[in-house]
Amino acid sequence: MLRKPVARIDLTALQHNLRQVRQLAPESKVLAVLKANAYGHGMLKVAEQLQQADAFGVARLDEALSLRAGGVVKPIVLLEGFFDADELPQIVASNLQVVVHQQEQVDAIVAAELDAPIRVWLKMDTGMHRLGLMPEHYQTAYQRLSQSPNCLPAFRLMSHFACADDRQSPDTQAQLQCFYHHSQGLAGEVSLANSAGVLAWPESHQQWVRPGIMLYGVSPMLQQQAMPIELKPVMTLCSRVIAVRSIAAGETVGYGSAWQTPQATRLAVVAIGYGDGYPRNVPNGTPVLVHGKRYPIVGRVSMDMLTIDIGTDAVQSGDEVVLWGQGLPVAEIAAKVGTIPYELLCNITPRVDFHYNSSAL
Repeated sequence: MLRKPVARIDLTALQHNLRQVRQLAPESKVLAVLKANAYGHGMLKVAEQLQQADAFGVARLDEALSLRAGGVVKPIVLLEGFFDADELPQIVASNLQVVVHQQEQVDAIVAAELDAPIRVWLKMDTGMHRLGLMPEHYQTAYQRLSQSPNCLPAFRLMSHFACADDRQSPDTQAQLQCFYHHSQGLAGEVSLANSAGVLAWPESHQQWVRPGIMLYGVSPMLQQQAMPIELKPVMTLCSRVIAVRSIAAGETVGYGSAWQTPQATRLAVVAIGYGDGYPRNVPNGTPVLVHGKRYPIVGRVSMDMLTIDIGTDAVQSGDEVVLWGQGLPVAEIAAKVGTIPYELLCNITPRVDFHYNSSAL
């Protein structure tokens, strides 16, 4: 029996979530986002299970090359584009597609001597103010790239939403209006909707949607806003109890004596800590599951262990403990820490074993 953390990856849930995307945007192609090691789930394994997607999106060239080295032949889009003109020959050789989001990239493509043209996704900054050509420069960049033999015809036109997770925000509608106004008359398939756009803004679906976090079973929406479909968690992070001990009333637990028991109780020590990617700063009372029942974390999370208060319950050494996933949403743990689920999923370290299965948990 393994006494170390395991991330169980439910591939059936992953495929279910992709079907939910198709249900919401039946007329759209799907660019499945696999950046950051597929949000911590294992990029190559996830890619192998998402063959029904139309293309994959990654952030950087090394991620794309890892997929190609793993045998992935499906179209791959570099969502951050390229950082240096020297990367363009490799992009051509690996048959990659690029997001172009600044004038320097436009200049580099036009000036390059390439063996074959590349597919360009031309990005407009409609209000996110992170990446993208300013709206007033968009048409000029489009026309200049259209005249270059280094670009395949029929560009893809795109932008990115800043507040799509909030249905009450006026920003998404303003971004849509900005995009359509400044791309008027330009030919090309359109991609606007991230996960929140897929869920909450059907008018943004267009020819391509770009689901990321929702593929992994996590809602991108603000907590109080319900979803129109059911997503299933793909990752269940679990470990095991390695010790059980009794302590008297008034005793303290862990570094800094950060928790003191008000009464005699029993503690279970769980083999997981911040060295495995579980957040160190979870407060006392953050739940875990043992045999489907919630128990509170007490004391500080240490590098390799954390402690839970089990009272008089029959928890014993070797029992499995679920930190998040099936039965305990990662979003709930993230809220306790004051962060977002994305960060927790991406922070799992190589000390954790990954077990992939194709049956529902």
